[in-house]
Amino acid sequence: MAGRFDAIAWLRKYGTMLFLALLIVFFTCENQRFISLRNLTNILTEGSIYGIIAVGMTFVIVTAGVDLAVGSLLAFAGMAGAYASRSFGADVSLSWLIALATATTVGAAAGYLQGRAVTLLRIPPFIVTLGGMTIWRGATLILNDGAPISGFDAGFRWWGTGTIVQIPVPVVLFALVAAAGYIVQRYTRYGRHVYAVGGNPEAARLNGLNVPGIITSVYLIVGVLSGLAGFLQSARLGAAEATAGTGYELRVIASVVIGGASLSGGRGGIGGTIIGALLIGVLTNGLVIMRVSSYWQQVVIGLIIVAAVAFDTFAKSRR
Repeated sequence: MAGRFDAIAWLRKYGTMLFLALLIVFFTCENQRFISLRNLTNILTEGSIYGIIAVGMTFVIVTAGVDLAVGSLLAFAGMAGAYASRSFGADVSLSWLIALATATTVGAAAGYLQGRAVTLLRIPPFIVTLGGMTIWRGATLILNDGAPISGFDAGFRWWGTGTIVQIPVPVVLFALVAAAGYIVQRYTRYGRHVYAVGGNPEAARLNGLNVPGIITSVYLIVGVLSGLAGFLQSARLGAAEATAGTGYELRVIASVVIGGASLSGGRGGIGGTIIGALLIGVLTNGLVIMRVSSYWQQVVIGLIIVAAVAFDTFAKSRR
């Protein structure tokens, strides 16, 4: 029947935003501190760190891949950047630049290696990045014998705690990364190629696309953004720690999947990922304010991921 309202299609398109709005209302009713400017700033700042990685993860998941190593790579890249800054830039006013360049380069190299393992060795992304999760965490511990690195100068710390026109620097960088990712994914040839590979890699290959190159590139992108997030996390905390980024892979993947991306590839977008990252940030912060155990927070986020995937599968079966 023409013009018939499809509730499932509507929920698939707007359900995440509706859920986010309901969460904000619920937590505000539970505690008025939730809606305070200071708390909202904390939500945005914390969400920006894993939100930056989630932008890169969107490209990976659109190609039907996944990267479980992003939390460990954040820690390794952040530690490498801090180590380089301390070793070569201790007396240089631009020591933060050494840290940033090192962190993003390490992230890019690690992402490239994982991408090549997926394409050249034909190992499933789940296995490659599961191994990477352990490898990069171990490398972080080795780099400084498990000890944190601190004592950054004011220029370094500004990237994590400073503001630009009263907006925290990590939030500004998240907005810039998200805008760049949105433009690339929606308006460039490369973005169309990523969707093509995720939708049907064999058809993409027959149409002349360099499928291995495209798949490798998305892991390189998420690696670079993991390095940037590691640098920002170190600057925000005032120290690079071996335990940094623990559990971030769950938050990042949840942000992308809740935002509407399909784990089978070919579907997803940066706009949905931003909403998903905000939802995870609001949910985590609200549960903390309600004094819910961190253990239960992981249970709740895990259930939401399962529910999002189950709903996506159900919606596909109806079509």
